[in-house]
Amino acid sequence: MAREPGEGGRLVFDLVDDDAVGSGWSAPARDDGAPGPGDDDPGSPGQESRGSVLSDRRMRFLVPVAAVLAVVLGTGLAVEGARDGARVERMRDVRGGVADVSRPLAEAWRWKGSVGPRDAAVEGRVTELAVLGDVLALESEGDLVALRPATGEEAWTVALGEDPDCGPLDFDGWGRAGTSALVCLEGPAGVRTARVVGPEGQVSAPRRLPAGDTERFGEPRPGPDGSVLRARRAGAGPALDLSDARCTDTGECAGTVQDGQGLEVRAEDAVTGEERWRATVPFRPTPADQCNNWLGVTWDGSDNMVDLAQMIDPEVFGARIGADLVQLYGCGIESAVTRGGVLLGTEFEPGSGGVASLVAGGYAEYSFDDTVRTVLYADDGALVGEIPGSVTDAGVTDGEDPGVLLGMYSSDPHLRAYEPDGTPRWDITTRAGGQRFLAQVAGTMLVMTGAGDVRGLDAATGEARWVWDSADGGTGDGYLEDLFVYQTFTDGESVLLLTESGSGGSGLVVLDAASGEVVWEQHGEDAVTGGINQGFDASLVAVDGRLLEVTPDGVRGLG
Repeated sequence: MAREPGEGGRLVFDLVDDDAVGSGWSAPARDDGAPGPGDDDPGSPGQESRGSVLSDRRMRFLVPVAAVLAVVLGTGLAVEGARDGARVERMRDVRGGVADVSRPLAEAWRWKGSVGPRDAAVEGRVTELAVLGDVLALESEGDLVALRPATGEEAWTVALGEDPDCGPLDFDGWGRAGTSALVCLEGPAGVRTARVVGPEGQVSAPRRLPAGDTERFGEPRPGPDGSVLRARRAGAGPALDLSDARCTDTGECAGTVQDGQGLEVRAEDAVTGEERWRATVPFRPTPADQCNNWLGVTWDGSDNMVDLAQMIDPEVFGARIGADLVQLYGCGIESAVTRGGVLLGTEFEPGSGGVASLVAGGYAEYSFDDTVRTVLYADDGALVGEIPGSVTDAGVTDGEDPGVLLGMYSSDPHLRAYEPDGTPRWDITTRAGGQRFLAQVAGTMLVMTGAGDVRGLDAATGEARWVWDSADGGTGDGYLEDLFVYQTFTDGESVLLLTESGSGGSGLVVLDAASGEVVWEQHGEDAVTGGINQGFDASLVAVDGRLLEVTPDGVRGLG
């Protein structure tokens, strides 16, 4: 029995099989303190529990050790420790999950280097990253680099070829950065190749993309689940009808573009080239302000230069490609395609709705034209149900509840909760509008109101448990006035809020989910050693239970 270093004197018991005594064998330990291969840890991802095959001899060792635990630590403490260990393991796999936020953060390590493709800043794409298995993956100076979240060490590096384009990547920390694989397209136009990179740095053999496919299906882009996506305006269709659509050289638009070409989207296996699915997005009449050429980067990544002499550009289109959803935008085709090829979002008028993936799984299609409504879909794109009004899901959860959707009508003071299938759970009256669903942790829903306070609601009934008023907290120097929450993280007991005040000050506030009590808070330069680099080009991301800060100039581990 020994005390584990760096863990506050926690007792550690080594259970040794008598077959292994004196053999010199030991299970390799991971550098982040997690169990290594061969450890009996049923909560570790990818590790098979060996509890069902323990020999009688090992059981003879386990029984007395359990008795020692009961006597030395107390049975209650032993059980509580086991529960805490299970919680920590669960947090490693939950989006936004951190092993421990009970203490103020400090810089644990720093990795210096450029983050993102060389041309990312020019195109408005910054701090692009991916959570690939249990590492943070990013492009840096022509390489794909993976960092270990516990130490900042480079787990592996893959050299990239000419003009690389890797994805799917998330650029702001809010999206679904987790992915099972990255696809990298490399080489000059016409001779592009595709490679797939896995969590351990394994790389598939390069596959040359036929130039003829580009002519037939459009320019290639990295897609979800090891795929290559292609898209192009398709079909002869009716003649382009601008009708009364007009845009001035200042970007002010009026009227509607009535007709144009739709869009064909194709997904192929990046390794084999085999087609996985194909979707056709029909053209729909679109307000002129959705058809001007201010869209920025086009589908193929080239700069979409603004032509003041021709503000209406019905041919341009682009996309935001995530690990579970491809969001398409452009004149007449605003919609989304799931990673399985199901087309969503064609029921609302372009510019009056959108599609989002949900933390608990599935998708929400929302529209806010004449009637505000939300349509729910399962992971496979099957229709689940419809909810009147708009709904949102939690920024983070503790992974124990299947998830709750929070809905609110803008025209009445009601706050409503729904099951993931759209079944109503509860309906309460609220005094402040502008609700934001920050987190669902320990049976409590943390909701931020338009008045700037955070309320803890019983997830089962909607009953108020506590209220935290940001105006009553802080250091008295205005840091928490007009507070806005950028991101949320949780360790399954407390919720960390990354905030910015009306005066521009950044900070961290941690609230106990059950009681609403402030566990700790840091503001301004004291937020983290060296200060939080709050801004459009910085983000926090949770990787394997660790909290990392990513900026264009490097990555910091916080703990």
